[in-house]
Amino acid sequence: MHLTAPQGSADSAWLTLRLALWPDVAESEHLTGMADALVRGHYVRLAVTADGSPVGFVEASKRVDYVNGTSTSPVAFLEGLYVVPSSRRQGIARALVESVVKWALAAGCSELASDSLLDSTTAHAAHRALGFEETERVVYFRRMLHDA
Repeated sequence: MHLTAPQGSADSAWLTLRLALWPDVAESEHLTGMADALVRGHYVRLAVTADGSPVGFVEASKRVDYVNGTSTSPVAFLEGLYVVPSSRRQGIARALVESVVKWALAAGCSELASDSLLDSTTAHAAHRALGFEETERVVYFRRMLHDA
């Protein structure tokens, strides 16, 4: 297994992996998001087997706004991490995250943050296994505004 950068904003392997992680997002939105990630300078790597099969990906950004649970700025932020089910528990997620750590340190960050849905206990366990510590739990609210 080796890590590689995507072949542009329409990389089919990257798109396939993103669709697996975020299946409720339309393909067109993924393509827009992929182009945006590259334009913004996000760190993106694909994990690929010796025969060229994509088995995972990571996306990370450098955030200068406040990131919950952190105390420094900028903060590297894990935007997405996915490994195909048949390739899990082989160190792929760890290799992807460690590549983000190297990138983040070179970019002047001293913290790596992430988030997960409250009920995603599998993701929570994966974060802990990768060296993350839980910092807080938050429920977000919204109110639609309209003229009275």
